Amino acid sequence: MELYRLSIEEARLALDSGEARPSEIVQSLFERIDSVEEKINSYVTLTKEAAFADALQAEAAIRSGRKNALTGIPLAIKDNICTEGIKTTCSSEMLAHFIAPYESTVTAKLKMQGYTLMGKTNLDEFAMGSSTENSAFGATNNPWDTTRVPGGSSGGAAAAVAADECIAALGSDTGGSIRQPAAFCGVVGLKPTYGRVSRYGLVAFASSFDQIGPITKTVRDSAILLNVIGGHDTADSTSAPVELPDFTSLLEKDIKGMKVGIPKEYFIEGVDKEVEQSVRKGIQTLESLGAIPVEISLPHTEYAVAAYYILATSEASSNLARYDGVRYGLRVQGDDLTDMYMRTREEGFGAEVKRRIILGTYALSSGYYDAYYRKAQQVRTLVKEDFERAFEQVDVIATPTAPTPAFKAGEKTEDPLQMYLTDIFTISVNLAGVPAISVPCGFTSDNLPIGLQIMGKHFDEASILRIAHAYEQATEWHKRKPAL
Repeated sequence: MELYRLSIEEARLALDSGEARPSEIVQSLFERIDSVEEKINSYVTLTKEAAFADALQAEAAIRSGRKNALTGIPLAIKDNICTEGIKTTCSSEMLAHFIAPYESTVTAKLKMQGYTLMGKTNLDEFAMGSSTENSAFGATNNPWDTTRVPGGSSGGAAAAVAADECIAALGSDTGGSIRQPAAFCGVVGLKPTYGRVSRYGLVAFASSFDQIGPITKTVRDSAILLNVIGGHDTADSTSAPVELPDFTSLLEKDIKGMKVGIPKEYFIEGVDKEVEQSVRKGIQTLESLGAIPVEISLPHTEYAVAAYYILATSEASSNLARYDGVRYGLRVQGDDLTDMYMRTREEGFGAEVKRRIILGTYALSSGYYDAYYRKAQQVRTLVKEDFERAFEQVDVIATPTAPTPAFKAGEKTEDPLQMYLTDIFTISVNLAGVPAISVPCGFTSDNLPIGLQIMGKHFDEASILRIAHAYEQATEWHKRKPAL
């Protein structure tokens, strides 16, 4: 048995039965990293010494019967989530040497459950991008075809899971940053409801959109991780005081009679034919399992990308003002204070981050605020109302996760608008704050993965996990592995 290939569920069984020890799984994973990481570049920082120390602690806990859900389970964490005493770079020159002085709520919860940290994964700088090409530490490559992108911004996390360089990972999703890379890399990516998972310790990009979630090999693994990281947190004012069910216990419930909405706006000209065919077959599979497809409309979908890129860049412009070279992060000396600010930001931020700060500052500026920012907020409300109306008729909504499979590296870097449009099917979920999951549903003729996206009502992750799990059990797509 190749231990690096295990899911969380399989690793738990192997550890509990004594078939494997935590240190053996960690050893197997680092050997795997040694053999494939050069081709993929999924990690910014590897925490090898700490991982083996964690594994030895886990072995002692298992021997003494004090084990928790994740005792001895090696996970990777996206490098915009703070881990105390370990570099948290956001894949930016601005924070290249920043060591987080505190633990994020999600990683503190993982620690309480006994997880082992393998390392911090690569991302688009400050999570701004759809391809993980905007990283100060080099682009990440797709394990299915290393000439293609893994998606973004959680591309490093998705590629690490797909390439079996960790058992599972945590990413963050602002406009599709968990689901789109999960689709491109052939793994499962869950974006919880806004407020379901604490954002304390997540380096902010757009605070009203950002949400942490799991990237895993199976739907059950996503449910296991959501059980751990979800829940109310007083350290995060946007965290919702909503009861957290046991998602794993609800997975096996029958999906017979569940209504699945099929929005016509997501099956339009421009969607890759093989993507559409695979997603439609996926919906047929759900129908064969007893679900009832219902045609619906989400009429404001076409305005979502424009609204998102005004609101998210406005929030980014505000959030990134803290990187001034004074308190922490990069400082470039200047002739005076203003010159120091300018030089620090000139050298510290990459081109895409600068582009978004400029866009956001413009949208918030006097004379343009009403025309852009206020209008975009009004559109956001309309998108949210679309979902509320749709969920009066259906239990979940099924769509493609992305309009195309993974594209070639460098293909869209010169055309930001084309890059932004790759998020067209994921952005509405973040505008509305609802949960969504991407599961593998097929492959193109070039052997590239395709993702099926299931969206749900606010705080109804149980339904999307149930539908996704039923689909996964009825198909074999999630079992396919890239030939690295």
